[in-house]
Amino acid sequence: MLVIDDEPDILQSLKKRLTFAGYEFMSAADGIEATKLALNNKPDVIVLDIGLPGGDGHQVAQRVRNNTHTMFTPIIYLTARTAEADRETAQESGAFAYFTKPFKSEELLEAIHRAVGEA
Repeated sequence: MLVIDDEPDILQSLKKRLTFAGYEFMSAADGIEATKLALNNKPDVIVLDIGLPGGDGHQVAQRVRNNTHTMFTPIIYLTARTAEADRETAQESGAFAYFTKPFKSEELLEAIHRAVGEA
């Protein structure tokens, strides 16, 4: 799994929850690193923030979708952005789920579990 977020507190929290739940993952804090990790490692699922340095999450999702090796990778958005336009853009890129911060970790874990089951 690839977790992409530029907030160290969110990454640390997710690291604890996901590790406890038995998941292995990589993380990235910007759009450039995220794209490289996604395309080179082909994760089973991507948890993606939108507001990132080096290209926002929508750009990362588009790059993932445009690559034949990652085009069907489930993407779960986890973002502070609540605007309908962001939700629509996420849907257009084939988002598996869309969560806004603050979020309930149980709901996120359930979505990850379902996404991994489909990957």
